[in-house]
Amino acid sequence: MAAMASIYRRVLPSPPAIDFASYQGKQLFMEAVQGGTMEGFFKLISYFQTQSEPAYCGLATLAMVLNALSIDPGRKWKGPWRWFDESMLDCCESLEQVKAKGISFGKVVCLAHCAGAKVEAYRTNHSNIDEFRKHVIACASSDDCHVISSYNRATFKQTGSGHFSPIGGYHAGTDMALILDVARFKYPPHWVPLKLLWEAMDTVDDASGFLRGFMLISRPQRPPALLYTLSCKHESWTNIAHYLVADVPMLLSVKNVHNVKDVLSVVFNSRPSEFLEFIKWVAEVRRTEDGNQTLSPEEQERLSIKGDILKQVQDTHLYKHVTDFLISEKSGCQGPQCLGEQTSLTDIAASVCCQGAGFLKGSSESPNGFCCGETRVHCIKADGDMPVTVVSGTVTNGIGEQHVDMLVPSSPQSSSTSSSGLLTNCIGMHPTSNDVLTTLLLALPPQTWSGIKDASLLQEIDTLVCTDNLPTLLQEEIIHLRGQLYVLKRCKDDEVNIQRTKGRVYKISTSCRQVKVL
Repeated sequence: MAAMASIYRRVLPSPPAIDFASYQGKQLFMEAVQGGTMEGFFKLISYFQTQSEPAYCGLATLAMVLNALSIDPGRKWKGPWRWFDESMLDCCESLEQVKAKGISFGKVVCLAHCAGAKVEAYRTNHSNIDEFRKHVIACASSDDCHVISSYNRATFKQTGSGHFSPIGGYHAGTDMALILDVARFKYPPHWVPLKLLWEAMDTVDDASGFLRGFMLISRPQRPPALLYTLSCKHESWTNIAHYLVADVPMLLSVKNVHNVKDVLSVVFNSRPSEFLEFIKWVAEVRRTEDGNQTLSPEEQERLSIKGDILKQVQDTHLYKHVTDFLISEKSGCQGPQCLGEQTSLTDIAASVCCQGAGFLKGSSESPNGFCCGETRVHCIKADGDMPVTVVSGTVTNGIGEQHVDMLVPSSPQSSSTSSSGLLTNCIGMHPTSNDVLTTLLLALPPQTWSGIKDASLLQEIDTLVCTDNLPTLLQEEIIHLRGQLYVLKRCKDDEVNIQRTKGRVYKISTSCRQVKVL
């Protein structure tokens, strides 16, 4: 096999583009600064990076924007540092898949959302050039919003096809936008006519059959969900999403339900496979460095908030109904797919430690493979707070070993015996299917229950699932999960549908992975 010829950059086709570092490019920059439409540039340029793989343009662009917005990933990158890197953005598509085939518009939207950003996404058939211009000007005039563009390079006479890059500024006099091209090994940052950029976005992505577009990324006004997350790790997630948003309302409208237990039976007993994998509680995984068994103030705060959210879920009337239903279900069911089957901390440790190893390496997979040599459940006494449940493990990959801690959120419980069977007075009640399923029910769209024929039962259900009077923390958690459900639905629409475009049929694969490492 012949070796591939090496290439040192490309000559930027000009026109239509203008090299940012050229005399004309510098003039445009200075005039745009004077015009106030380069405010977003300075934050972006401070975190400008080159994509580390030829197909990582979407990941590099998003990592750059997330860091520019000072969004805390809530987990370590390397050493003690929390920082977004391309290798950490694998929650909606595996890094191997992205490396081989790139990433779609919908998956980048999904990634941005589960990374904790506020996302407004527009394909060109859902917007127009005038609205796009307004968004570019608004974000270019501030440093708290950035535009990511998905476009076809061919429109600019550049080599290649689909590409992602952030827009770094706008020049009003010439109606030009500055593209901070993350493929810096290929092309430098450059100015392009905004009209031509719109035309480059208004093209069909052959891999998906959908039009390209742009997205507005900003910091959320409220914190992202901390304790629960939706997952598309298993292929059946598309069926589960459809079941929850379409089948459940239909089933409730045709079934004769007389009480809350009947309603829960309809929702849960017709569930698709892997239903319990769709919503997860989030465990924080960290390296154990130098035998350090203390918690940082940030870790203590996050665990405290998660414990508060868990207690708030358990205090809802809906939780009591779900618990009673699961107890009745458990009596006649055995196996991991039983809703009433509770997972012990020891079982959790066996699966999560190995996931944590890959997570800390920036990927859930390793060419050498990971396994846990040993695990144990113990407690760390935080200053002034209740003890924290910790699952510790030694992870090996055949070359070396790494000690890993999993910090388990918990709420206080009166018994000295934990649900894992350990006799201890310091381990509280960790999340179980009772609260996980309660939270999922609260996150379903309010119209889910409208088909219930019995008016008094409908009123009772509406009261149970109403979020208006929930504590603020739990309200924010539910709102975020509803947002995730919407994003996963968009992800489904983007990656599962068969779309006929320009006389051709495009079939899109369903290779969406988990939304957060659990």
